[in-house]
Amino acid sequence: MSVDVVIAGGGPNGLMLACELSLAGVRPVLLERLPEPGDEPRANGLVGEVVRLLDGRGLYRRLTGASEPPAPVPYFMFGGMLLDLSALDPGPLHTLPVPQRRLEQLLQERAIELGVEIRRGHELVDMSQDEEGVTVEVHAPDGDYELRARYLVGCDGAHSLVRKKAGIGFPGVTTEDVVSRSAHAALPASLLDPATGELLLAGERWRPFMIHRTAHGVFALASFEPGVHLVTTMEWGREQVDERVPMTLEELRDSVRRVLGADLPMSPPGGRGPHVLRRLTGGNTRLADRYRAGRVLVAGDAAHVHSAAGGPGLNLGLQDVVNLGWKLAAEVRGWAPPGLLDTYHDERYPAGERVVMHTQAQSALLAPGGEVTALRTLFAELLCHDENRRRVAELIAGSDIRYDMAGIGTTPGPAGGDVHPDAGRPDTGRPDTGGPGPAGSGVRPGAAGAGPAPHALLGGLAPELSLTTDAGTTRLADLTHGARPLLLDLGGGDVLAGTAAGWKDRVDLVTAVTAVPDRRVPAGLLVRPDGYVAWTAPDEGTGVPADHGLREALSTWFGAPA
Repeated sequence: MSVDVVIAGGGPNGLMLACELSLAGVRPVLLERLPEPGDEPRANGLVGEVVRLLDGRGLYRRLTGASEPPAPVPYFMFGGMLLDLSALDPGPLHTLPVPQRRLEQLLQERAIELGVEIRRGHELVDMSQDEEGVTVEVHAPDGDYELRARYLVGCDGAHSLVRKKAGIGFPGVTTEDVVSRSAHAALPASLLDPATGELLLAGERWRPFMIHRTAHGVFALASFEPGVHLVTTMEWGREQVDERVPMTLEELRDSVRRVLGADLPMSPPGGRGPHVLRRLTGGNTRLADRYRAGRVLVAGDAAHVHSAAGGPGLNLGLQDVVNLGWKLAAEVRGWAPPGLLDTYHDERYPAGERVVMHTQAQSALLAPGGEVTALRTLFAELLCHDENRRRVAELIAGSDIRYDMAGIGTTPGPAGGDVHPDAGRPDTGRPDTGGPGPAGSGVRPGAAGAGPAPHALLGGLAPELSLTTDAGTTRLADLTHGARPLLLDLGGGDVLAGTAAGWKDRVDLVTAVTAVPDRRVPAGLLVRPDGYVAWTAPDEGTGVPADHGLREALSTWFGAPA
């Protein structure tokens, strides 16, 4: 093989995957058709567990310059409705306002630091696979060529050529009755409250960074630099728009007038740009019917497209590739237990389903009509309860799913609920990716009939912990920068170390003490490279051995002992 893995697509997902593979000792080649990084404005921030995930790679600090861990936000929105999270402890949702261009820049810097070969201006134009690997045909400035790899990962966006060539289906729905318009504009200072940033128009105060539903559509505004506002409208049931005619500020101004019933003067923005001026007609909600076809895998927008409501795209895509990276590296390096790579689909497909569901729900809550208004009234009443607000916030964050750490191929589901193998599957049936999860994982450590009940942390992203080790004070997130499996011993003694001795070439052991108020933390945690808890020590005082289930968990996820 000429290379271990070829990644098609150099956006955030492709770059993050390249970093993860490199950390795991695998040689990726990244192909990106654009000769230079694009400068068009796209996402303006990160929402959900991805913020903590980046913290666990040391990238949150590089993006923000902050020495403190990410803090949960007190407020967010769901379907244009305020989600007050200020009374919830711990806070369930994190955000990071950062332009996608900056995120891509940092990920490219990190990939280069790790030695990733990035080939810009090189476009994948065809591919074929056999039992031994994948042959990729590449169009490049200095001439076309073929590249042979053991695996190919498509991070090449919604129109993914990799997905199409691999024969992976992309079922879903298309809507055509909504038109969204967005543009950066300069607004009259006389209409803006300098203290709050609110827009004063039509006798109302329109708060920034909020979605406002009216009888005639949706209006939103936000400012990410002084003197420049991003103005957005959505309208349903309008006449067909000629997509060949470029949008203008005057067209957006007309749309605002229809939605708000008042005129909002706007002029071209100053500043360095680039600036948004776009119109989107209709939308697609689609989910790949399988995330793996032989030696070809898809991630990010190549695996799922959906509404941008709630900002879930990068949360979903970056978690895809962090889930995939260590598993693919294990296959390449030869220590993966049978079926490990199939758990990528088993774990991430249900996460995609959840995002598809809640973005469609948010779009429905924004639509006009008396029935929707009644639904919003009922929904607002439900959001008066802390439990419901937490559930919705965890849905947005992506923390409502618990991975099945038995690894037997059952579908992950909402935390705290019983999970049926068919839960959440589409009517067409969930695709078979070729078999069960890792061998030897038929009994979930701690499951009924095998000892104590599963701990609440099992299957979720590891918590924020402050630790004291022989080397000093640190955080759990700081111990995961290298993307290696981690066995955290918080109980002392040598039992866990003895049990895990056969995996010391793959699993790091850290002995520490911690004090976490108002939260039960077990005396031991096995944390996968993606940050998810694969095993927890049984509660002290139960009489169950401290290493109960640990050997099985190590074998399930990290192969046979050396």
